[in-house]
Amino acid sequence: MWTEQAECPAGHEAWQPAMIEVQQLTKDYGFFRAVDNISFAVQPGEAVGFLGPNGAGKTTTIRVLTGYHPATSGVVRVHGHDVLADSLLVRAALGYLPENVPIYPDLRVEEYLRFRAALKGVPRREIRSRVAETMDLAGVVEVRRKLVGQLSRGYRQRVGLADALISRPPLLVLDEPTSGLDPNQRRRVREFVRDLKGRHTILFSSHILSDVEEICDRIVLIHHGKLRAEGRLEDLARDLGVAELRMRVAVPESDVGELLAGLPILGQPATSVAGANLVQIRCAIAPDDAQNEDDLLGECYRRVRTRGLELRELSLHKPSLEELFWQLTADTERVAESGEGLPGDAA
Repeated sequence: MWTEQAECPAGHEAWQPAMIEVQQLTKDYGFFRAVDNISFAVQPGEAVGFLGPNGAGKTTTIRVLTGYHPATSGVVRVHGHDVLADSLLVRAALGYLPENVPIYPDLRVEEYLRFRAALKGVPRREIRSRVAETMDLAGVVEVRRKLVGQLSRGYRQRVGLADALISRPPLLVLDEPTSGLDPNQRRRVREFVRDLKGRHTILFSSHILSDVEEICDRIVLIHHGKLRAEGRLEDLARDLGVAELRMRVAVPESDVGELLAGLPILGQPATSVAGANLVQIRCAIAPDDAQNEDDLLGECYRRVRTRGLELRELSLHKPSLEELFWQLTADTERVAESGEGLPGDAA
């Protein structure tokens, strides 16, 4: 295997390690297994959503990844460095924003960031310029002289993001960065994180799935400590979901079968009266066929026009991230009611 410093064979591009490499990670707390033999990787420059219901093991995985907890077994590397054997190198390579930002309330924002920059090894001659640059990037310049304890939750989150960025780490690990924020604050933090894509690798853990959809290129989903799904959202929707063709058209219900004959539908279409002379038609479409959306909708439109029918709706509804999340974790309520899960591992 090549190492980060090794020369590559002639004709090959320079090899780069995965930014995050998790191999068969298991973490036990006494007799309770919080994370059960999971493996995944995050490549440099990716923004990956790390998902799962409460008690799934996300926070435990993040704590192992960031060096707060040792793994029971398995290997976790950050940019090629083992989190246990090379702990200081790993911590220097990542910026971590936990769900509850641990910031000092009696320091002013600028003072706090200077203090954190010094702790993180930023050269003394660069601290002033680095703090100014990071405050501008995080949008906290206007509150730089305020006590951190007097800031709103939204501004505290942004100060936490500035802290995570102050050493210019290649990797950002963000645990629920928009939790508890109002819609305007959420939007500002979301836009800020989205603007960091490309400059940093991002592991983004959140229960707010719309934020994940907007920011992330790919998702990793765990449930009951096990890996349930990994990949791009559109690929998971194709592999796991069933799209639904929806039509609202003036056609007798007895003619619906003829109208849809030969289309790649699954099972029998569902019909209901949608108004005077209108019938609402819903039918499941196989995932592979749903990928040819334009062809499918075009054929439906052609059939309607050929028959001279009035058309009010024609669409193809594909599974959202929320629907896929429910499909993969629908037994969560049963587990929560049974009392399973590690106290304190809220994610």
